[in-house]
Amino acid sequence: MNSPYIIAIGGTLRAGSSTEKAMRLVLAAAERTGARTRLICGSALQMPIYQPEITERSAEARDLVAEMALADGIILGSPGYHGSISGLVKNALDYAEDLRGDVRPYFSGRAVGCVATAGGWPGAVNTLGALRDIVHALRGWPTPMGAAINSSEKVFDAQGHCLVPRVADMLEMIGQEVVGFVRPVRKF
Repeated sequence: MNSPYIIAIGGTLRAGSSTEKAMRLVLAAAERTGARTRLICGSALQMPIYQPEITERSAEARDLVAEMALADGIILGSPGYHGSISGLVKNALDYAEDLRGDVRPYFSGRAVGCVATAGGWPGAVNTLGALRDIVHALRGWPTPMGAAINSSEKVFDAQGHCLVPRVADMLEMIGQEVVGFVRPVRKF
């Protein structure tokens, strides 16, 4: 089998957000485990509101859907806004509906690592739960390890290094688990 291909989807429109930094660290762990990776965040997620009845897609939406179809594993990251995932991330995940007729519909059979950041523990934990629920709805397998990160604490420095060893360990484990759970694709 070739090196697994792992994508990360999420973040905010602000470059260098806590969510983006966390996803970059998870992808780095996946790379150390032998995966090829790609981060899809920020302006790459700025797409029209998903409407299933409209078949024309923006270049960003076509790219996102193609990458989701190719991915052997997925990392989802969202900031917690008002106790749940952001509209930017939710809209991006809605585009997974375009995979309903794929050989692997939605996230079927794929390990999905979930990372949530918020300015407090309740928001981070609620957002992590929402991401896991969405993964289940999309037929994916949330990894046993997920990360709820309280971004009101100093967790990352300006360069994206994690300053909290237990958070760094969680992010490393998520990357390892997503790669470790990759299975060869089979047609049903």
